[in-house]
Amino acid sequence: MPRQDAAASPGTPQLGNPTASPAPAPTDPGPEGGPGPDPTSAAPATPTALTSPAALTSPTDRAAAGPVAVCVGESMAVLLPDRAGPLESVENFRLSVGGAESNVAGALAALGVPSAWISRVGDDGFGRRLLGDLTARGVDVSAVAVDPHRPTGVYLKEVGGTTGDRHDLGPGRSRLHYHRRGSAAAALSPALLTDPTAVRLLSGARLLHLSGITAALSDDCLALLRALLADRRPGRLVSFDLNWRPALWRDRDLTVLPALLDAADLLLLGADEAEAAFGTGEPQALRRRFPSPATVVVKDEARLVTAVERDGTAVSEPALTVDVVEATGAGDAFAAGYLAGTVRGLDQRRRLRLGHLSAACALTTHGDQAELPPEAVVAALLDASPEDWAATRISADGIVSPALAAPTPAPDRHTPDRHTPDRHTAGPDRTASDQPVPARRSAPAAPGGGAADPRPAATPALGAP
Repeated sequence: MPRQDAAASPGTPQLGNPTASPAPAPTDPGPEGGPGPDPTSAAPATPTALTSPAALTSPTDRAAAGPVAVCVGESMAVLLPDRAGPLESVENFRLSVGGAESNVAGALAALGVPSAWISRVGDDGFGRRLLGDLTARGVDVSAVAVDPHRPTGVYLKEVGGTTGDRHDLGPGRSRLHYHRRGSAAAALSPALLTDPTAVRLLSGARLLHLSGITAALSDDCLALLRALLADRRPGRLVSFDLNWRPALWRDRDLTVLPALLDAADLLLLGADEAEAAFGTGEPQALRRRFPSPATVVVKDEARLVTAVERDGTAVSEPALTVDVVEATGAGDAFAAGYLAGTVRGLDQRRRLRLGHLSAACALTTHGDQAELPPEAVVAALLDASPEDWAATRISADGIVSPALAAPTPAPDRHTPDRHTPDRHTAGPDRTASDQPVPARRSAPAAPGGGAADPRPAATPALGAP
């Protein structure tokens, strides 16, 4: 259960029970709000930590350590419009939740990786909705603090349509309108490392997932990231997704980012994001720019994802062809799929494919949720020949691939708390091979935008805006 942050105040938020004896932090994070330790002072894990992840899925480890993956960062309430078009034309909004790190945590849980999300929420309805949603998806939220003074962040989603209005974004495009300044999560700080519940989760984690969003929220949040990255632990991988949000960095010092990214074991970058932030999106150039991570994963503008190891060895995998319903959600879905593949001990190519498949499924629905096909279908696609993989097509109606014995219809997405278009269901005129195959919930997606494309678009992988 999340804990009420009774000691918090608008100026000096604290986590956990203020009367409890603090657990010693493994490293000195420096004064709260200060620069904290230099994360580059400790080398990231060696490449063998990424290529030998079997320990992450050990039942003994799970029982002893709890969640295998811990994700730290802000999530918010999301207001989804009841129709496409400019915001001024919308009559009603539906409440949902979204946020990069919690999306990844939920997707990892759905993919069979026990996960926890650590953050702060306000003592309000939006915060309760966030906690309830993540709990229902199997995510451990025991270290989330409830702040009685600061609100839960919120954003509105604007979806492009075909209204002809000059303010209409156009089909397949979306824009987010954030209201997060002064939110509860912006008060995350190195004080987290003295909270017993958070310390327990972080100590037991074999995978720690962070993002550049947190660094942009406040000086305290930046100090927390520095402290977490400086806390190197054998057997624990740290993944870091750039998640470039230029609006958040307008009043922040962008020069702090490179050291954070270079301190991770696994770095996830969108080529377009890296181009905007660092002046290049070329995989080998980014590999040279960030020499310390064991693996740098880059989605380039040719819709290809490339994983580059420290020695320069690169593996590239083309994206799937997707009939995009809404160009959003692919970034967090890809990250979760790739990380789940790492945890499972898949080879590099299959990790990339699982990321692509998760991202593709995220693009075939509205909102912050997506569905993965059944395990047998996933396995067949991961093992497909390059020719069969390239010929695979995913749409809202399902998956068609030479690697499958028959088309795999999409699952029924009609649930009370999801905003999805009508889906075709099996009828009397459909053959047995056309009947929907039950699928499990997976890969909640972070919203974002994208340019309209009349062609079937390949899967964007990393860094939803």
